[in-house]
Amino acid sequence: MTGAELPSRSHLSEQVAHYVRRRIFDGSYPAGAFVRLDQLAAELEISVTPVREALVGLRAEGLLDQQPHRGFVVLPLTERDIGDVSAVQAHIGGELAARAAEGIDEDRLGELHRVQTQLEQAYRRRDDASAVRLNHEFHRLINVAAGSPKLAQLMSQITRYAPESVFPLVAGWPARSQGHHRTILAALGRRDPEAARAAMAEHLAAGADPMIAHLRAHGVLCAGRRHRDD
Repeated sequence: MTGAELPSRSHLSEQVAHYVRRRIFDGSYPAGAFVRLDQLAAELEISVTPVREALVGLRAEGLLDQQPHRGFVVLPLTERDIGDVSAVQAHIGGELAARAAEGIDEDRLGELHRVQTQLEQAYRRRDDASAVRLNHEFHRLINVAAGSPKLAQLMSQITRYAPESVFPLVAGWPARSQGHHRTILAALGRRDPEAARAAMAEHLAAGADPMIAHLRAHGVLCAGRRHRDD
């Protein structure tokens, strides 16, 4: 990832945060590793200011700690972390899907089907970057269709804590996920709020166990609880 791949300056800190999150979730930044401001800024070919802003934000998310005179250190991830995020996503995502089913129009439904078709094609090509982007777009369209912007915004904030970029690498998940998506689309097409709620909640909750197994196998998760002095 180079500076040329990053967007305009106003979005730099957000993109740096996304980059660091991904490296934490794929094990490139293991628990206890220090994330150096100057080194990361040089790697991304940007100034240290957006890097510092990103790392401060990740500290607020609980992914990093800041140690006096030493900098930012990666905190351990636990199974409870992944399970908690998945449970909250399932609850809020189910509600958003139910609301979307009540008023979704044919244009939005058609757009969802197009995105789903492109997503399945991306999985078949093993184009992980496109799959992550299209999966995010699928869920974003449903959340927008719910007509509840504050709830959708809350869902967006929670999703930052989920290792979305890892899901295409989880054994068996892409095929399972696409089956869930088709069930969700069918419920939306019938304008059936309760079926949409159940399908979305099941989908978002079902990812926790395979994700935990994947992260554990790659040495990303730590056993037990974690603590941070605030």
